[in-house]
Amino acid sequence: MANRGATFFSCIRAFTGNSSMAAGSPEQLPRRVEVLETVELSEREKKIFQRLLDVVRHFKLGTELRVAGGWVRDKLLGKEPVDIDIALDNMTGKDFCEYVNKYAKVGQEEEEGIHIIPRNPDQSKHLETAKMKIFLKVIDFVNLRSEKYVGSSRIPTMKFGTAEEDAYRRDLTMNSLFFNINNNSVEDFTLRGIDDLKKGLIATPLPAKGTFLDDPLRVLRAIRFAARFNFTLSNELKEAASDENVKLGLGCKISRERIGKEINLMMSGKHPVEAMSLIRDLGLFDVVFSFPKTSDSPGFDNCDRCVLVLTYSYFVFQIQATVCTQVEQQQLYLYSALFFSLRKMSCLDEKYKEIPITSYIIKESLKRKACVAESVANIHAASREFAELVLLFESNVTLGALKEKLEDAYLDIPTDMLKRVKAGLILDEIKNLWRVALLISILSYPEAGDTLSQQDELRRRKEKYIKVERSITDLGLDGVWECEWKQKQLVNGNTIMGVLQVKSGGRLIGEWKERVFKWRLAHPEGTMDDCIDWLKRSQSKRQKVESSI
Repeated sequence: MANRGATFFSCIRAFTGNSSMAAGSPEQLPRRVEVLETVELSEREKKIFQRLLDVVRHFKLGTELRVAGGWVRDKLLGKEPVDIDIALDNMTGKDFCEYVNKYAKVGQEEEEGIHIIPRNPDQSKHLETAKMKIFLKVIDFVNLRSEKYVGSSRIPTMKFGTAEEDAYRRDLTMNSLFFNINNNSVEDFTLRGIDDLKKGLIATPLPAKGTFLDDPLRVLRAIRFAARFNFTLSNELKEAASDENVKLGLGCKISRERIGKEINLMMSGKHPVEAMSLIRDLGLFDVVFSFPKTSDSPGFDNCDRCVLVLTYSYFVFQIQATVCTQVEQQQLYLYSALFFSLRKMSCLDEKYKEIPITSYIIKESLKRKACVAESVANIHAASREFAELVLLFESNVTLGALKEKLEDAYLDIPTDMLKRVKAGLILDEIKNLWRVALLISILSYPEAGDTLSQQDELRRRKEKYIKVERSITDLGLDGVWECEWKQKQLVNGNTIMGVLQVKSGGRLIGEWKERVFKWRLAHPEGTMDDCIDWLKRSQSKRQKVESSI
């Protein structure tokens, strides 16, 4: 992009309100958040909780039943929770679920299956959890616990604990709240959960640095929740998150799978720009998106560029949301935008093969599937091709160079079909992600300069995207890569072999299949006979060339 793009991106930052506070900066003024005074239960929740109380009373268990964490937070914020997690004070989740089934048997009801999720410390699952359906709702059951971290391990020693101990061992104050089912009340054992919720403040129940040194993954969880709810990180939390020992722990103690999962949750949420901005501002970008040891990190300037491009891309996407109709496409678009500034960088993999640096970050740093890394690399490659196509649709100045690039001794493409052939070849490579790649390509299109406001510039980019997309669809190219289009090919490999008078396939036939594909793009009304006639003329030329050698 042109250097003046920095000015435009600065305008975008101001326009979007992306003003995340870096560590050590003055505390942002807390914003007051509307928090309900009581928890309003749905009819289904009332039935579920009553059933649990009936089980306790029938078997005289003396169990204090509490709903933990996110359910309480969401209820107080007036949101509809997804999960219900029940914390038990005197038994394990498995034991209680068995009592639930015994109670069902007494009432001659059908028993529900109990699903046990074992401990898996590597995936941040430190305690066994039992799941079962109650009135068609899956409920998690686990006992209250306390935990103690020893040495450099992020896997704590767990034991039964009190509700207060359980509250203080949680990651954030707003996630430390309980709803006591027995007495129908909200419990705030840290004495900060509700107050921080009202302030819109992300803070830890215990000192932040110790909390993060015990489990550095909590840093990313804090960032994810801050972005999700548009809350402010406390100064203590920001300082701790930026601590070099915490960064070292995040890079060494936490598996790349867990880091990748948190990042994917951020990118799948409604505020990916805010999340990536916080990661950058806290100096965590190089830790989270780690480079191979053989390559130099891009440094803060490039990280800042990554976030600014994502900011711009996200707002372009919002005004043209029909581009990515599926969640997977949205994620690919955002990852492609985030790493757009790194698209020309490469490194060597374990087999000393040169690969895009973005592929390494996605596969190794975030442990996403190889197909995600491949798709992002393909989107970046196609975006470069689309950037040329955008210019072609605006001017015919470069058609001569394109004609020379697409044609050879056997293929003559009509000038008015050059754009169609070029577009068709791009779509055949990128397939159903072509709209994503086209929108990404608009990023590399030269800026208009300082004469346009950011709103005007965004509008101009949207219009440019719509114009090119409509041109491509009007050319009848959408779906050119699909089997149905391929099956309608005028000639197949056997026909080509017959015309060329060769007995076997291989590289030669592959080259001619590519020529046939270009010919079809250049002659949309051409028939099978037309294509065979062209092949025969080409074969005649080929024989003359070979005889003259």
